Amino acid sequence: MAYQAGGRRPVPRPVPESLEAQAYLQDYALLLDAVPFPSLVVDHRWDVVLANGAFETLFGGVAPHPTAMPGDNFLRFVLFHPDAGSVLDAHESGWCLPMLAQFKTTLERYAHDHELLSIRREIAQDPIMEAAFRHGLPHWLRAVGEEGARLDGAVRPVLHPDPLVGATECRVVGETPRTLHDMGYARYTLVLRVAPRPAAAPRRSRRPGGLGAHLTVVPAPDA
Repeated sequence: MAYQAGGRRPVPRPVPESLEAQAYLQDYALLLDAVPFPSLVVDHRWDVVLANGAFETLFGGVAPHPTAMPGDNFLRFVLFHPDAGSVLDAHESGWCLPMLAQFKTTLERYAHDHELLSIRREIAQDPIMEAAFRHGLPHWLRAVGEEGARLDGAVRPVLHPDPLVGATECRVVGETPRTLHDMGYARYTLVLRVAPRPAAAPRRSRRPGGLGAHLTVVPAPDA
């Protein structure tokens, strides 16, 4: 069932003051619940405002994490959760780098947002993640072009926990009605491909974030 995320946090996420806006979100949750594909509504920080049951199913197998659960903040999940690569296949190129690009653009727009600055500090504390942000990201964007960082329309690999789906792909569809947009929210749906692609052995990382021993878009140092 669609839900308002963040209920497990010590300080609940702010909700719109307008009763009409609150009613709209309640009705929109019912709409999300009728969607068969994973779908979520986020704010500019990627805090999850609403998500549906299909979203919960896709990420239901990830281990608990104090700050990076997919139903709390999707950006933190992609960057910092050690299980991210177990659901988001091709984690570095397919998910982490595009989300880092999204984060960089958002941080430039909301330069004084304390939550975004907190994420930036966490990136800086991880040498590999910092290398991704400072060096890997510009290198990757030059290689794939700015379009590579777009989410809407992108086709990304996923590993669904349902064995009947398994290793497949999803198209990320950004579809935000005006009312949600005016609240500062955006909606994304992961439209799963009906026919799964052949399963390949995923490359699992042993470290949080799934970036491996070194960032593959940055040349490894000489031995």
